[in-house]
Amino acid sequence: MAGVMSTARFHPVIREWFERKFQLPTEAQAQGWAAVAEGRHTLIAAPTGSGKTLAAFLTCIDRLVRQGLEGGLPDATQVVYVSPLKALSNDIRKNLTGPLEEIAALGATHSSFDKLRMNGGGDGGGVNGADNDSGVSTWVNGSWGEMGGGERNLAGGVGWPEIRIGVRTGDTGAAERRAMAKKPPHILITTPESLYILLTSASGRQGLRGVNTLILDEIHAVADDKRGSHLSLSVERLCALSEGAVVRIGLSATQRPIEEIARLLVGNDFIGADGRTACAIVDTGHARELDLALQLPEQELGPIASHELWGETLDAVAGLAQEHETTLVFVNTRKLVERVSFQLSARLGEEAVAAHHGSLSRATRLDAEERLKSGQVKVCVATASLELGIDIGDIDLVCQIGSPRSIGVLLQRVGRSGHWVGGTPKGRLFPLTRDELAECVALCRAVRRRNLDTLSIPPWPVDVLAQQVVAACAQEEWGEDDLYALVRRAYPYREL
Repeated sequence: MAGVMSTARFHPVIREWFERKFQLPTEAQAQGWAAVAEGRHTLIAAPTGSGKTLAAFLTCIDRLVRQGLEGGLPDATQVVYVSPLKALSNDIRKNLTGPLEEIAALGATHSSFDKLRMNGGGDGGGVNGADNDSGVSTWVNGSWGEMGGGERNLAGGVGWPEIRIGVRTGDTGAAERRAMAKKPPHILITTPESLYILLTSASGRQGLRGVNTLILDEIHAVADDKRGSHLSLSVERLCALSEGAVVRIGLSATQRPIEEIARLLVGNDFIGADGRTACAIVDTGHARELDLALQLPEQELGPIASHELWGETLDAVAGLAQEHETTLVFVNTRKLVERVSFQLSARLGEEAVAAHHGSLSRATRLDAEERLKSGQVKVCVATASLELGIDIGDIDLVCQIGSPRSIGVLLQRVGRSGHWVGGTPKGRLFPLTRDELAECVALCRAVRRRNLDTLSIPPWPVDVLAQQVVAACAQEEWGEDDLYALVRRAYPYREL
């Protein structure tokens, strides 16, 4: 069980920014900060909308802030954030840039800044040592551009250190990749696949040698398949490459058993003979109060969905959408996204409906996200592309057409509504067949009983292992015993 930490241990400027913005931390934040501040591997399991991302990032920002003011920030990546979705990676960059800009602006107005700098932040020091406040730089128009000031000169000649944020995903252009290789960001936001590519390139490896914090977001989304096994090997390769110890922080909304996720996060070197991990587990419970109900048609459900049933279902979804400001409609395939968005456009108007799925271009996805966030559209139809914590503004209602087939997926999707501290998620399920009705009834019953899916991590998939072994040996020579020991440190390969 992790301890609790107040904002008093943060740099005064960061503390003031947080208290102006949020007043009080959530339980996940207070416990998560305490564990990360102690340099412990930490798993934060909390409901959607409980501030998990800020729980992970704020201590990292505080450390960069202090380090920059004391001696300057080196041109090296110190924090790596891994998201399972490209869209979520871009969203995190935007949501990090805003707070860093606000912190920098607040710091610039502090009349006592020189005193804060000399005293290292007051209140008995800070989180993870060091001292800084933040300008922000992100890649803009072919070069690192200052967003929020960069190197600012304040009263007394004090310069604000620049904190660079970079995103490396499959959408990242060649110019951005070259710039990040030349001048690495202090905070790198990436995906499991792009992290693997970085670890396999000479320039990528050079930029990752200074990493001291690794954040794995939505870890439950990859834990039960080969993608999680692949990521676990990349994590061990990153930790072996880094010149210092790497603190691992895992974020998840839904998981069971939680200890298994902790083992996947920390690897075998931090698992005792009794199976216990050297990992602080912050578990504030997966259950939130939900407004969850089945929406049944007038027609009798059969083995397949008829055209008439589809029409009645879409009429009902359109009617609910008109009663709410913003509605997110989930379906299970990309083909259905296009079909349902077209049909809803005929009912609500083309400008009122947007589509979102992984096969759309990056520009189209971002446009749909921004239009939904700004209130320009009432309805967005999506697959799992919007299932995780992408910032799309306040959603009033989630409609699930068909069965989500998983308790965790249902909780994640419905949790996209009321996605703020204290909000109440609201979801409506629309089964289309008798089989789906039985599944949806069972899922609703499980949610009300606060049950979760049981996680099963696949044991040592050899195809993934072969890929990682080739990649590791492509950049440097490995002794057989050393490489075997590295692989065995990854939890899925503990019995290899």
